[in-house]
Amino acid sequence: MTCPRIDVDLRKIRENTRTIVDRLNVRGIQVTAVTKATCGHPAIARAMVDGGAEGLAEARLSHVRRLREAGVACPITLIRTPMLSQVDDVVQVCEASYNTEMTVITALAAAALRQKTVHGIILMVEMGDQREGILPRHVVGMAQRVVAMSGVQLKGIGANFACLSGIAPTAAKIQALSDLANEVEGQCGPFLQTVSGGNSANLTMALNGSPTGRINDLRIGEAILLGVDPVTGGQIGGLYRDAFTLVAEVIETDAKSLGPLVGRTDPPLGKIHLVSDTTGTIRLIFAIGHRDTDATGLTMPPDHTFVGATSDHLIIGTKDPTLCVGSEMRFQMNYSALMRAMAAPDTQLTIRNDRPVSDPRDAQDPSTHLALV
Repeated sequence: MTCPRIDVDLRKIRENTRTIVDRLNVRGIQVTAVTKATCGHPAIARAMVDGGAEGLAEARLSHVRRLREAGVACPITLIRTPMLSQVDDVVQVCEASYNTEMTVITALAAAALRQKTVHGIILMVEMGDQREGILPRHVVGMAQRVVAMSGVQLKGIGANFACLSGIAPTAAKIQALSDLANEVEGQCGPFLQTVSGGNSANLTMALNGSPTGRINDLRIGEAILLGVDPVTGGQIGGLYRDAFTLVAEVIETDAKSLGPLVGRTDPPLGKIHLVSDTTGTIRLIFAIGHRDTDATGLTMPPDHTFVGATSDHLIIGTKDPTLCVGSEMRFQMNYSALMRAMAAPDTQLTIRNDRPVSDPRDAQDPSTHLALV
């Protein structure tokens, strides 16, 4: 089979989604499944919806178009603030979008009027992550302006945690967001359909019985796809961690020594790093590198160690003499590695346990029985 490739088990994605949906439903929280790490792959999106997600969320309009062109008809929300240059397309393919700028909201309203529709607006609030968001003291004023506009509807408010600054959600922050939702409703009138409390970083808190206040939606991507808590990196009980496996091929094997512990320069990074003595260790070189994934985000198989990577090569140390040129090795990925691998143009996908899809990159395993579930 072709390498590098990603083996995707859609049954595990469906079951991860269903497990999270069932656990959150008892707390009155729905799941909006985030597909951005998979570049809006239609079969993966369908698996999330089949698992019970209320809708999908994407950050890039090209990914939304890919979903729509594949016939995915469920509600899709754009979770990155829309670009002013794309407002017409946003209104055409997305039911709603997260917003922080009145200029953009005004343009979305005008685009919706031209298209004779109404576009949903969710206001993103800055709650400490310092990525995107409206300062809490300005939210009510912006909400009032949105309510007064034709072409758009104030659908809700949301917040983000543990992305840029690594600030984890706390009970106090969740309560502050809930209080703000109450204030917006008190000042503006309409009931907020969505109070989105964040992403996968909020999942553990929501599942452990902590107060969730007005939160009725979480945007979940990493936990569904990889089964882990983004804050700790630990596995979430009951979820699969191996729905995605990166497979790479050995192109060289040699018992080279890298010499004693010395300082070597790394010109691309402008740094000095230490290289340990690997005398007697077999070096395996794989046809994959930084252009294909985040090499530092790969989990090595047992008894294998990461030596280094360049743009097109991954070097692994091992004592296993059985691996030879042409052998394949399977790696698990963290979120960064998954995102880059899914976007890499030379990486093929093997989709298991679902229907074939039309994208030529989505190579199917001919030995796998494919059925719509």
